[in-house]
Amino acid sequence: MTADGGAPPAFADAAAELRAATFRDDLVVREIPSPQGVAPYSLALAGDVRPTEHGDSPFGTGRFILLHDPAEPDQWGGAWRIVSFAQAPLEPEIGTDPLLADVTWSWLVDALESRGAGYHSASGTATKILSTGFGSLAAEGDGAQIELRASWSPEGPFRAHLEAWAELVCMLAGLPPGSEGIAVLGERRGPLA
Repeated sequence: MTADGGAPPAFADAAAELRAATFRDDLVVREIPSPQGVAPYSLALAGDVRPTEHGDSPFGTGRFILLHDPAEPDQWGGAWRIVSFAQAPLEPEIGTDPLLADVTWSWLVDALESRGAGYHSASGTATKILSTGFGSLAAEGDGAQIELRASWSPEGPFRAHLEAWAELVCMLAGLPPGSEGIAVLGERRGPLA
């Protein structure tokens, strides 16, 4: 269920808490349709780092989904679950770093801990993608991406979890905390007026 109509008060309150969140100017967050059939109640958000006028981002993107099932599935260990996704392009030499996946997971854990976002039953994967273009894509050369898919059962304010996810998306895109308004490495700037 994507709308809050008929939702339990606890879910309606959680959805209102997440919808009231504000984010750094570098990250544009919007509500998107929730996946169907995963939980009776859900709220899904998409975030893009410095998106273009077409809505896509060359720097990084992510998804944050709050799930609520009053039946408390055993795998969740409670009535709430967060499912998240974050992806960003990398320089090819960074994509071959053997510690990249571990570092990416640690950034999520650090972001949750720095926000005081308690959690349990965490799981996820960090995937490094290396690519080489051929034929008409040969001019694009080699590329790399990092992708983190994670889920956990939240404790404490939901907003803290959303803020941690937003920090992770920005960090994967090369924007460390507190770097609002600073250019992304390799970003092309227009001429100064």
